[in-house]
Amino acid sequence: MDLSRKENLTVTKRRIDAEEAGQRLDNFLLRILKGVPKSRIYRIIRAGEVRINGKRTDVSYHLQADDEVRIPPVRVAEEAPKPGSGAGPTVVFDILFEDDALLAINKPAGLAVHGGSGISRGVIEQLRHQRPQAKFLELVHRLDRETSGILLVAKKRSALVKLHEQIRQGQTDKRYFALALGAWGKPVQAVKAPLHKFLLPDGERRVRVEAGGQPSHTVFRLQKKWADCALVEAELKTGRTHQIRVHLQHLGHPIAGDDKYGDFPRNKQLAREGLKRMFLHACRMRLTHPLTGVPLQLEAPLPPELSHYLSVLDQTAGAPDADA
Repeated sequence: MDLSRKENLTVTKRRIDAEEAGQRLDNFLLRILKGVPKSRIYRIIRAGEVRINGKRTDVSYHLQADDEVRIPPVRVAEEAPKPGSGAGPTVVFDILFEDDALLAINKPAGLAVHGGSGISRGVIEQLRHQRPQAKFLELVHRLDRETSGILLVAKKRSALVKLHEQIRQGQTDKRYFALALGAWGKPVQAVKAPLHKFLLPDGERRVRVEAGGQPSHTVFRLQKKWADCALVEAELKTGRTHQIRVHLQHLGHPIAGDDKYGDFPRNKQLAREGLKRMFLHACRMRLTHPLTGVPLQLEAPLPPELSHYLSVLDQTAGAPDADA
C-alpha cells in the first residue's frame, strides 16, 4: 500500500462567490486541489467529472458568481520533494505592503514567480502553501527569475481586475536599477525598439529587437558612472518580456551578470569579483490602490549583494562620476 497518498473519495460542491468569479476553471481547480498535477486536472475536466451547474464544460471556462462547481473524488499525492525537484526550502518573504486587497513583496533573485519547467514551487505556490486560508492569491505581474524587487499579488479578484486595467492604461510607474556594462554616454537615453519573442532549438524563450515586433519603450537615466560600467535607472513605458535586458543589449550595454543577453566572458570576471547574479532590481513602483483609490509608492532597497558590489566598484575603480 502506498502510504504517501491521501484519499479524498467524496464529491464536493463549491459555490463561487464574487471574489472567485472570473477565474479560468483549470486555474481555480489547481488552487483548490493542492498537489494534484495539472495533467490530472485537465483529464477530469475533459472526462466530464467536473461540472458547472450540472453541465460539462471546458478548461478555459471563466467562472461566474453563484456557479456551482462539482469537484470529483481525487487522489492527492503527498510525496516528500525529491532531490533536484525544484521545490526548494520555504521562503520567508519581505513584505513591503499588505492589506485586504493587495500584497507587495520584495522578491529575492533566483526564485521564479510560478512553478513549471522543473520548479514545483515558485513565489505564488509558496504563498498559497504558507496561507492555506487565503481564498484568492494571484500574481498581478511577473518578474524574471533572476530579477529581484517589487512583486504585486492580488488578494481579491476585484483588485486584480483593477490593477490589470491600470497596467494596460499605463497608469503605473515602474522603475528598476541595472548595472550596464561599457562606457555610458548620455545622461538620459530613450529606447524605442520593437521586440520579438522566439524559441531556441531547445525550446527556451528569447527576445530580440526586430522590425514588426511589439512596440517597446524604455527610458534609462544615469545614476553613477565608472570607467567601464554604469548604474542606471530604467523606466518602463511598456512591459514586454525581457524588455530592459534586450534594450540595454541593443544599446551595447548589456546588464552585468545577465546569462541570456550579457557579455559572457565579462560575467565570469564579475563572478570572481563577487557579483554572482544579474544586476537588475525592481526598486520602485507607483500605482493607485485598486479599491480605495489612494496613491501608493512602493520601494525595495537594493539587496545586500548588489550594494556590496557597488562598494567594490568604488574601491577598485575610484569614486563614481557626478550623478546625471
